[in-house]
Amino acid sequence: MMKRKYFGTDGVRGKVGEKITPEFALKLGWAAGKVLASHNQNSKVLIGKDTRISCYMLESALEAGFAAAGVASFLTGPMPTPAISYLTRTFRMDAGVVISASHNPYYDNGIKFFNADGTKLPDEIELEIEKYLELPLECVDNISLGRAKRVVDAVGRYIEFCKASFSTYFTLKGLKIVVDCANGATYHIAPSVFQELGAEVIAIANQPNGININENCGSTHLENLVKKVKDVNADLGIAFDGDGDRVMLVTSSGKVVDGDQILYILAAYEKATEKLGDKGVVGTLMSNNGLVAALEKLGIPFTRSAVGDRYVLQKLLEHNWYLGGENSGHIIHLNKNQTGDGIIAALAVLRSLTYFSKSLEQMIEDVPLFPQVLINVRIDELENNVLEKESVKELIKDLESKLAVDNGRVLLRASGTEPIIRVMVEHPKDELAQEYCELLVKEINKYKK
Repeated sequence: MMKRKYFGTDGVRGKVGEKITPEFALKLGWAAGKVLASHNQNSKVLIGKDTRISCYMLESALEAGFAAAGVASFLTGPMPTPAISYLTRTFRMDAGVVISASHNPYYDNGIKFFNADGTKLPDEIELEIEKYLELPLECVDNISLGRAKRVVDAVGRYIEFCKASFSTYFTLKGLKIVVDCANGATYHIAPSVFQELGAEVIAIANQPNGININENCGSTHLENLVKKVKDVNADLGIAFDGDGDRVMLVTSSGKVVDGDQILYILAAYEKATEKLGDKGVVGTLMSNNGLVAALEKLGIPFTRSAVGDRYVLQKLLEHNWYLGGENSGHIIHLNKNQTGDGIIAALAVLRSLTYFSKSLEQMIEDVPLFPQVLINVRIDELENNVLEKESVKELIKDLESKLAVDNGRVLLRASGTEPIIRVMVEHPKDELAQEYCELLVKEINKYKK
C-alpha cells in the first residue's frame, strides 16, 4: 500500500492558514468530486461542519470544488460527525463530508469523508483522491456544474434517530444530567435528545462563538463538568468533543469514566441480555489492561487494533463483531450507527444503568483500571525518526522487561491527528508509571533540534 501524503488516520487535518487553506479545500473538493463522478456522473455529497469560525470559509471552498467537478452539494450547517454518517445513508448520498478538527483547538481544522454506507473511506479511495490533488484543476462544462442546496431538517432527523436508539421501555425521568457540548457540533442537539427522553438537563459549553470550541470544556477538559455535576447534585455528567463522535462521563461524586469503562458497561449489558452471543469487544493498543481483565471475568473475548476508530471498525468487520472503541471515548456500536457516536453511546450507557438498577458510580466498580500516565511530546521540536534512535529503543526494551513482571506495559506512537508523540506507561503502581513515563520523555527530549 502506498503511503498517503495528505490523509491521516481521520481525514486531512492541520492548522488553518498553513496546511488547511481555502485553496487546498477547493482542490480537495474537486479531487474528491472527480473520484465520485468517475463512479456516478450524477453524484451528490452531504457536507456538515462543526462550530469553528474557519468552517464557513472551508465549506464555501469545498462546495466550489465539488461544483467544478460536477458534483451537487447538500449543506447541513453545524452537525455532529456521526449525524453526517447517518444522514449520508438516509439521504442516499454518494458521500458525506465533515469539516472538523474534532477535539483540537479552534485554529485547527480538518476535512474527513464518509462513503455512501456512512463509513470512513478505504485507503484505496483516499489514494485515488490524492492522485487528483497532484493534477491541475479542470472545471466541467457550465451545463454540468454541480449545484448546492441547504438541508433544512437535518437537526430534527438526527435527534429522532438518536432517540430511536433508546428503547421505548426505558425512560430518563428522574435523572438530572449535566451535558457539556464542548461549544461544538452537539450544542443544539444533545440537550434536546436527553430532555425529550425525560431527563432534567443542565447544559454547559453550549454557546459556540467560533473560537471557544473545546476551550476548557468537552471530553478533553472535564474540570468544569466535574464541578457542575457536584454543584447541582446531578446524577452524572456527559461530555462530548467538538464534533460529537467522542463521549466521556462523570459520576455523581466527580469520578471520570473513560472509553474503556464505557465499553465495559455496554459489553456487560449486551452479555446480560444475551445479545452478544460468542462475539467480543475490540479495543486499541491504548486500551487499559483493567478492561481486558474485567471482560475476561464475564467470558467476553477481547482483541486490540491500531489506534484510530477506522482501525477499530476494520477489526470489528474482520471478526464480525459489533462493539468496540477507544479509551478516548470513541465508541462504535454497529447495531446503532456506522461510526463512533457520542450521543448514542451515552444513551446506551444510561439504558444499561437502568437495566442493572445501578448508578454509574456502582457500575464502574466492576472494572478497576490500571493507572496510565500519558505525556505528549511535540514532533516538530524533535529530530526526525526519534523513535528509531538506539538509546530510545534500548530504554523501551529495558522498561518493558521491568513492567512485564506486574502486567504493565509501555507504548510510544506518533498521533495520526496531531503533531505529537504519545508516550504512555501503564502499571498497577501509579508512581512507577509516572517515573517510567518521565524517563522516556527525558530520553526523547535529548533529541530536540
